[in-house]
Amino acid sequence: MARRVGFGTLWLLMLAVGIEAKNGYAPGSGIVAECLGNIMRLMVDGNFLQGRSLEVDAVYGTDVVPITSNLASQCGYSRKSDPWGNVRLFASLQNCFSYPLNDDNFNTTVRLRLTGTTASEDAVQIVSKMCKRSLWAFREILCDRNYMEVSVGRKLLDIAVKLPLGQKAPPKGSGSVVPEQPVVSEYTMWKVLFYMPRGEKTLTVEEAFKQGYGLESSPNRLVLRGSQNSSEAYLTDVDGVPMYVLKTSTFFRQKWMVTLVDAAVACPAGGVSFTEDLITWMLPRIISPLLTSAAFTLLEVHMGIDGEQLDGITMASRGYVLTVTDLYITVQIPVGSQDGYYKSYAPGYQYHIAFTVEPMLELLWHEEDLHTDTRYKVLYPITTPLRPMPPHLIDNTIPQKRMFEVVLGIFLPDVQLVNITLGSLLLSVAEANAQGFAVQENTFPNGSKTFSLQVPFSDPVVLKDTTELQVKIFILPLVFGLLILPELAPFSHPAVLEASLQDIILPTATGTCDQENFYVTVTLGSMGPNMLTMIGKTILTTEIASGYGYEANGTHFSIAVPFRAVDAIYELVEPFSLRSRLDMTFSDPVNNTNYNEFSISCGFPVTMAECFPNGTMTVLAIKVESVPQLNPMYLTLRDPSCKPVFYNDRVAYFSFGVNTCGTRRKFSKNLMIYENVVTLPMMQSLSNASIKTSLKPLYRLQASCHYVINTTQMMAFNTRAQLNVPLAATGIGKLSVRMRLSLDGSYTAFYQDTDYPVVKYLQQPLYFEVELMQSTDPLVELFLENCWATMDDQTFPKWDLIVDSCENPGDSYPTLFHPVSADARVMLPSHFKRFEMAMFSFTANGTAVKEKVIVHCDIILCDASGPQDSLCNKQCMNKQRISRLGTSMLKRVHRSVTHKGPVKRRVSSGPVMLG
Repeated sequence: MARRVGFGTLWLLMLAVGIEAKNGYAPGSGIVAECLGNIMRLMVDGNFLQGRSLEVDAVYGTDVVPITSNLASQCGYSRKSDPWGNVRLFASLQNCFSYPLNDDNFNTTVRLRLTGTTASEDAVQIVSKMCKRSLWAFREILCDRNYMEVSVGRKLLDIAVKLPLGQKAPPKGSGSVVPEQPVVSEYTMWKVLFYMPRGEKTLTVEEAFKQGYGLESSPNRLVLRGSQNSSEAYLTDVDGVPMYVLKTSTFFRQKWMVTLVDAAVACPAGGVSFTEDLITWMLPRIISPLLTSAAFTLLEVHMGIDGEQLDGITMASRGYVLTVTDLYITVQIPVGSQDGYYKSYAPGYQYHIAFTVEPMLELLWHEEDLHTDTRYKVLYPITTPLRPMPPHLIDNTIPQKRMFEVVLGIFLPDVQLVNITLGSLLLSVAEANAQGFAVQENTFPNGSKTFSLQVPFSDPVVLKDTTELQVKIFILPLVFGLLILPELAPFSHPAVLEASLQDIILPTATGTCDQENFYVTVTLGSMGPNMLTMIGKTILTTEIASGYGYEANGTHFSIAVPFRAVDAIYELVEPFSLRSRLDMTFSDPVNNTNYNEFSISCGFPVTMAECFPNGTMTVLAIKVESVPQLNPMYLTLRDPSCKPVFYNDRVAYFSFGVNTCGTRRKFSKNLMIYENVVTLPMMQSLSNASIKTSLKPLYRLQASCHYVINTTQMMAFNTRAQLNVPLAATGIGKLSVRMRLSLDGSYTAFYQDTDYPVVKYLQQPLYFEVELMQSTDPLVELFLENCWATMDDQTFPKWDLIVDSCENPGDSYPTLFHPVSADARVMLPSHFKRFEMAMFSFTANGTAVKEKVIVHCDIILCDASGPQDSLCNKQCMNKQRISRLGTSMLKRVHRSVTHKGPVKRRVSSGPVMLG
């Protein structure tokens, strides 16, 4: 073939040791060469290397040419390496330095040179591989990471064939395979015409070489190769996927004749999307820049990794999915698959990781009009977006050992600890170990690692202090200095270690969260159960502790506090979650000495806004710690007359139509967007009537709903004639209703008849549950119409708790409705209602009367299958369905169970006495 090459910066690979390799591999050496279709792959195992730099040369006869980065893209070479030092070199069979014995056999030879070594036999190794490929398509397209190549079949012409620029034929007896030299003809490559959207451009062959293009010709084929970043390549959109395109005509001439060969190549520059667990790569099925018409047939589709095809069984075992539709060929690869690797990065000096994998797609299609085949191969490296992975410092210090012991990790294998700053003392790892600070690297079987450090309390770098309780405090400020190899990207992790030795063992606490609760375990210390525990501003009494699932032994106690409990603090509202915090304080009840404090903050899933197909929007506004004066009852929508349908001292819940309450509408592409805002109006009174504001609102929450304007959906169904029309039989039955008092807010255990009267303290929460029994009809729903409290069995005096399905607006401690979810006991949540009230007492002449308090409720049974009935559609009945802070509202029409009138029942609780 006629060839041209160029020179540039040396191409360096981070490898480790050189080994002899002949005929494609060296047994046991870790160097393997393989033929994979129209490419040759050379693999070097990093286990045999020692982190030294490797230069790669192309061998052509007796001449050796260093492969620079520019020469690699011009001549058809690419390479990749992973954090373990493994290297893969890819070479096109038609690269500038291959020996084509004919159009079927290609020999590629490279020389590996280790730098920084003595001139020994193992410092320079030559690897040669002969690849046979007889089934060439009329057009062969190869897309690699740094170049794109097209090889086109052509009519037999007597073409002048040259050796690479400046090269000589290898001498006989050199051991190299020398191609047969064809007779030089009058036909020579003359110029190349490039087609671009902005016009045409003509370059001579010499000019094309100088601009980095590779042009090679034989009597049967023309090869064009260039970089995706070449000035004559352009980026275009093909069915939503950006692709680099290079279109040319190459002119050949002899004395009285000119002929040309068209060559076009298009390679993807995108089409990749990511989720946390999955990579999706889409390639257009119809690559229009390469087709003369739509009349083509896709004959083959293959998926592979690193240039090697995979069969269906292998793909399935690794979780790979290949799909072909009318528009796209799609490859799905799990993040973390065995064929890729994780790599460390440090943007902004912060530790991140990303996953890299190099899938391959190989297509074969036939164009009907030209009666030609095209084989299209893409090697497409994909790297996921960077994911922050802040290092985690594990403090294993046991103060009694008088030694700081910490572990920092976990890191990928390409991270190296280079130094540690202890106070103001900067030490390398070797220096730290020499001074008695045990620094170790701990490697796990999967290659990940941690770093451990030990520093004695007695060392001068450790700061000392003594508290009022005669507790000695040891403090160690330190900074771990780390590097990412081979890029030498630095990052650091600061930390301050603190330990104490004392006669009094202080209480400590640890905590975790799930989607509903804080779980806190407290180690009592030497004070035992005699210490005073505060949750927020509330003393943890026996009664309150029982509501939080208190469990204890001689050394520890644990509680489970719901994130929506009154003792929890709402910190931050996010689109789909609420950050809640629980503060605890442990002190001496005698002298009020504060022993310790504990705080845990977690995010809990909460739906802040919902959009419904019927045009209804719901918004949940939550009072957070930063606006303590806010009273949610005063919040409104953009239209100040639109107020919350439900509120308490912590939340406000809005439900409104998209065409009401000042909701604004706009259009964006195929979306219709409705927007509204929850705010506190100017000059509106806050929870303290004396506080007013004329500045910007203290609270502002924007909510929006997006509706697709035009969409097409398909639904399949079939019908079957009904032979018999079912008729419901009329019957008579009894429905029983009962009310029970729960031990706590979990509603899992209840007071028994023998427990009454139950003694409760003032303002202690009472959790009631009303249940419809002996019914399995899911269309029957129970509602609380009126609930009130009386002394003993007297009718008066009484205090209203629920009035016409709503909380008593005159109650300083309004009743709270709690959601009911299905579980092992609750089969039909619609047959249950739960509410919470604060314990109170009746007064006479300003003095609390310690009499029994009994709660009564009128209930209504409604049917969801019939027309609307005013009795079952009262103003606040939806509140009794609010779940998870009132974010989910059921929308149903109800009527009374019988057509003759509502079914009502009355239930009463057992007596409760003020303690």
